[in-house]
Amino acid sequence: MKRLRLLLGDQLNSQHSWFRETSEDVVYLMAEMRQETDYVKHHIQKVVAFFLAMRNFANALETHNHKIIYVKISDENNPQDLGKIIKKYVQQTKAEKFEYLLPDEYRLDQQLKWICQNLEIPSEAFDTEHFYTSREALGQFFEGKKQLIMESFYRMMRKKHDIMMMNGQPEGGKWNFDQSNRKKWTGEPAISGELNLKKDVSGILEEIQISGIQTFGNIVSKNFQWPTTRKECLELLDYFCEHLLVHFGDYQDALHTQEKFLFHSRLSFAMNSKLLSPKEVIEKVLSYYYDHGQNIHISQVEGFVRQILGWREYMRGIYWKEMPGYQKKNALDNYNPLPGFFWTGQTKMNCLKHAIGQSLEEAYAHHIQRLMIIGNYALLTQVHPDEVDQWYLGVYIDAIEWVEITNTRGMSQFADGGIVATKPYVSSANYINKMGDYCKSCQYSHAKKLGDNACPFNALYWNFLDEKKHYFKHNQRMAMMLNLLEKKDKKELQELKQKASEIISNPDKF
Repeated sequence: MKRLRLLLGDQLNSQHSWFRETSEDVVYLMAEMRQETDYVKHHIQKVVAFFLAMRNFANALETHNHKIIYVKISDENNPQDLGKIIKKYVQQTKAEKFEYLLPDEYRLDQQLKWICQNLEIPSEAFDTEHFYTSREALGQFFEGKKQLIMESFYRMMRKKHDIMMMNGQPEGGKWNFDQSNRKKWTGEPAISGELNLKKDVSGILEEIQISGIQTFGNIVSKNFQWPTTRKECLELLDYFCEHLLVHFGDYQDALHTQEKFLFHSRLSFAMNSKLLSPKEVIEKVLSYYYDHGQNIHISQVEGFVRQILGWREYMRGIYWKEMPGYQKKNALDNYNPLPGFFWTGQTKMNCLKHAIGQSLEEAYAHHIQRLMIIGNYALLTQVHPDEVDQWYLGVYIDAIEWVEITNTRGMSQFADGGIVATKPYVSSANYINKMGDYCKSCQYSHAKKLGDNACPFNALYWNFLDEKKHYFKHNQRMAMMLNLLEKKDKKELQELKQKASEIISNPDKF
């Protein structure tokens, strides 16, 4: 039977069982298309990375004697639409069956179901063989429970997959070393020199520009650093283990003006495109740890494993449990527009200038920059979660909706009303100052609440608590904050609210 098999841009799993054998009757279809570049405005590095990774993957398939049809963005006869492309090549190849891997985005899942219903040949969907869990696993685990607590899911995953377990108990005597993972980096320990993955992408960049794709952000075309082959991804994994893992846990929440990446692995694009699997990443990290345990504390490793085995799988499970309604949730009724400086990085607030500026320069920021700087500000200024979603989905190279929307609309913006987070992640300037050196070189004082040089985060924080207190009156984790709000001097609170109103009305002035 002649089969046409579709591979999407985030399904670059060379270890998939599909590729164990070659067949003259199987043709793989891959396509770059405006449908995928235009549903949200993307960072230019994100578009380049996915197209380059797809092309490299297609070349690797051909090298292993698989038959491949590859449609470039610049091809004159590219229909630029998934349905039209599939229909065209079903006819052209005279395929008798259409097969695809289950997409990780709800919109594509629905589109492919509709496409298959309208094909004149049978179709079948297959698992991507990437994640530890199925789409339904999280929902089944939490069935009948009131709260979807990630920690309990994480512990189940550790037990089920026998990861960092000894005689049924967690290694090191604790499930979670999060309390050890909050150190401030002040220049020591030193960070090893960066792995060189630089390549010239000027050719593919020119194709994207000629095609008229609208992007934002910056790129250095002759020094593109993101890994776009499996070999490069494995090199980056090795580099992380050998140079960064030893201090990862300690400084995973740290912020610093002189170091954009600190000890973070930057393996998220490699995993989210499926060039690497979460299982092989965890196995490699644990193997390195067990071989070098005398030099690496368990807290460094557990913090990393928790992000992948716990948080990543948990977020995917939440996505498939709650979609499609999740994408419309706005539990706190926030409706303000996204400030213009989110697209330029031009703001007087040093923390936002660095975090947003880095995002525009690198298509990457680590989780505390995303959550407690950028997301914190967006929530305190009560930006509509739709606008926050679109920005996060577009700006980050690793942002695919299943992982982006749950982190942004759930963890960051509390728009889901507490499905993911038990309380909103908001803070005044005190937390930002505690975790890094952004405040030291800022024209605003983190210690001041009022006055021209008072940090805007302080007024915004108290205003947010007051504006949203009715939403949180039954939330036990917010009780202390609301108690402090209640004791606040009424005159000072009114002045803080007036200041916050000025910031929200004219964000680009601050």
